[in-house]
Amino acid sequence: MIHNPQMKLLIVDDHPVVREGLAALLRQAGSNTTALLAEDSARGLALAEAHADLDAVLLDLAMPGGDGWAAIGEFGRRRPELPVIILSSSEDPRDVRKALAAGAVGYIPKSAPPKTLLAALQFVLAGNVYVPTLLANETPEPLATGDDHGGPEIAVSLTERQKEVLQLLSAGQSNKEIGRALGLSDKTVKVHVTAIFRAFNVVNRMQAAAAAKRDGLI
Repeated sequence: MIHNPQMKLLIVDDHPVVREGLAALLRQAGSNTTALLAEDSARGLALAEAHADLDAVLLDLAMPGGDGWAAIGEFGRRRPELPVIILSSSEDPRDVRKALAAGAVGYIPKSAPPKTLLAALQFVLAGNVYVPTLLANETPEPLATGDDHGGPEIAVSLTERQKEVLQLLSAGQSNKEIGRALGLSDKTVKVHVTAIFRAFNVVNRMQAAAAAKRDGLI
């Protein structure tokens, strides 16, 4: 069951059965849920720009022409506050990392049961980043180095505001608590958290805190 009293979601998938089936599941889970449907990223982006009250995007990756991959960044450019959740048939950890690095805040395998999908959606709408169990417990990969012969590590570049968010995130505070402490909206905090994860090449808060400690940022 979806607990948001009113919710508007955008589903972008080139398979009509998937779009309609997911829309039906979401409407069944939340009586006040509105689902907008798009068969490709161009239509999806147009709907995102036309509906300022969207709560999230559910985006397929495997659309004709590699459409889905490019769409992640384009949604981020046009609507940076709008959470993009990948719904994909791929369970390759490399695809999960690539999608999150591109700006997605969730990755749900299409093989996941409806209960998991709904829980993941609720988790993201609460201001978190959802990753499937196939990746959540992995150790974060080390930062890239200048060359293959022990060159200097590339320093993580964060804004001063992102460093403030990182400090509070590492102390175990939720997005809502961080927002109250810094006078930021939940959506703005979410954007900063996503940028932090991308900068450290990690997928959850524990990994971000560990990476920050490793680099002497906390």
